[in-house]
Amino acid sequence: MTSQVDQSEAVGGSDGEGQGAAPPPSGGRSRPAKPIRRLDRVIIRFAGDSGDGMQLTGDRFTSETASFGNDLSTLPNFPAEIRAPAGTLPGVSSFQLHFADHDILTPGDAPNVLVAMNPAALKANLPDLPRGAEIIVNTDEFTKRALAKVGYAADPLADKSLEAYHLHKVPLTTLTLEALKESGLARKDAERAKNMFALGLLSWMYHRPTHGTETFLRQKFAKKPEIAEANISAFRAGWNFGETTESFAVSYEISPAELPAGTYRNISGNLALSYGLIAASQRSGLPLFLGSYPITPASDILHELSKHKNFGVRTFQAEDEIAGIGAALGAAFGGALGVTTTSGPGVALKSETIGLAVSLELPLLVVDIQRGGPSTGLPTKTEQADLLQAMFGRNGEAPVPIVAPSTPADCFDAALEAARIAVTYRTPVMLLSDGYLANGSEPWRIPEVEELPDLRAEFATGPNHTLEDGSEVFWPYKRDPQTLARPWAIPGTPGLEHRIGGIEKQDGTGNISYDPANHDFMVRTRKSKVDGITVPPLEVDDPSGEARVLVIGWGSTYGPITAAVRRVRADGGKVAQAHLRNLNPFPANLGAVLKAYDRVIVPEMNLGQLALLLRARYLVDAQSYNQVRGLPFKAAQLADVLFAAIGTLEGDEQND
Repeated sequence: MTSQVDQSEAVGGSDGEGQGAAPPPSGGRSRPAKPIRRLDRVIIRFAGDSGDGMQLTGDRFTSETASFGNDLSTLPNFPAEIRAPAGTLPGVSSFQLHFADHDILTPGDAPNVLVAMNPAALKANLPDLPRGAEIIVNTDEFTKRALAKVGYAADPLADKSLEAYHLHKVPLTTLTLEALKESGLARKDAERAKNMFALGLLSWMYHRPTHGTETFLRQKFAKKPEIAEANISAFRAGWNFGETTESFAVSYEISPAELPAGTYRNISGNLALSYGLIAASQRSGLPLFLGSYPITPASDILHELSKHKNFGVRTFQAEDEIAGIGAALGAAFGGALGVTTTSGPGVALKSETIGLAVSLELPLLVVDIQRGGPSTGLPTKTEQADLLQAMFGRNGEAPVPIVAPSTPADCFDAALEAARIAVTYRTPVMLLSDGYLANGSEPWRIPEVEELPDLRAEFATGPNHTLEDGSEVFWPYKRDPQTLARPWAIPGTPGLEHRIGGIEKQDGTGNISYDPANHDFMVRTRKSKVDGITVPPLEVDDPSGEARVLVIGWGSTYGPITAAVRRVRADGGKVAQAHLRNLNPFPANLGAVLKAYDRVIVPEMNLGQLALLLRARYLVDAQSYNQVRGLPFKAAQLADVLFAAIGTLEGDEQND
């Protein structure tokens, strides 16, 4: 099947340019007859200083790869400092892209190609490279001072320490300056275009389209056309260098992937989540209000939603985290779809207001893009650190539903699911994404409007209770018998005046109540409301039906776990897989699923938070496999864990 393409970032195209080799950039010569090696997939990592433009380079290569039609997955990795010390290991920024002619799930374990802009980038990333990988280095940066800064006693480009790799020594800076000598730019400004030279070289090497990048550069630097043309010249020079140099005797081609029919685009997790919130607003008929304080890695959602006032979106950049959620809860009281975005440290500050939202029983979305902790921790690195905080991080009995997306594209659907629960059950909902999902990207099939759920909200319009004397009144805590949701009454509606605040309410009337029996009833009712939320049953992937080992995960571990399961099955191992989106309440069949297997493995980027919940709730021997390195799991390491678990069971059976 082919896919419709109607935008520069679409995937799965069947146009002529997408199916063949990329044409030379404008002004370039036609490709000489160099051999073309066909591959089914490749993993490329761009690495350099945080000021070398590696994220932009990777993003542009990704966009052109998307337009070509490959399936892809990305992993940006950058320092927390805005401008880390140049030439140092802590200052290295990288962008990894895995693209293929088939369905892929992760940005890859080890890169096949490393583009290293300086010695620090080489040293920081060399341990990840397998033997035989290609290394492209900017030789201009391998000076004695730069080498000494990262602890190289000798030049690795000359001491034969890289003999296990295919090394391409390219003077990127010199070649860029030569290409721009007529541009009129100062040397420092011209040097900054070396990332575009590298992008042009890689675009030639892997037959990437070029028109989109040139268009992007003209748009990005529209107010500085001389900068735009300089970057385009460097980009073209890199492409032509690959075409003519003897250093690169072979180019590579990865065919487009076969994807289900539809219109696709490349999308990051934070962008997908933003679009999901807008879609939830449109499908519910509620204006979207975001009250937020900027925090990495959640700030992109604030930036994106601020662009969509045409959809009735209102964004408020508050002075702090507490003000952000307070404004969002106030907007929910006023009849809006209230949202606040943050990361783990911000959730700690918002916890009191989340408890207030539980007490008020108003719909509120709390989006937590998790990162490494505690405290400021690792602002730009990923972790699944906040599950227990989302479950229990409030005073009193304050249950909150929890939803966790599994991939960057799934962030769109998870936002709709969180909004469904919040609006239907009148409750705050925690949405747990993380830095890996937020910054990573993959192809996303744009859904048709009729495919989206109907989230229309109903507001109270008049009295809902008849007193003994026959008079009719409005009771703000008179519940729907199915959902246990209380009425949503818009302030200013005649006859629907009611008290609001954090002190315990009397059932029905909403009056302040200190009665012990009433408090017990309200606490249990709020818990029952969350426990009774309708969520889909847990699906188990067990094609053989004979697996004794179940691997279960949540959130962004989906990709590495699924890739590992595929490896195990390809080698004859039998393993079942399940993945949780709804973490509170759990799916009703979860207990039965867990008890159907002899061994349950729970990989998490924390010290075993889901495993703790499963062991406590279902009394099963869920075994954790954990890492807290600020990076996602590698499929190979998880495959080894699963093989070991299968082998242990088989060994125990033989001993018996």
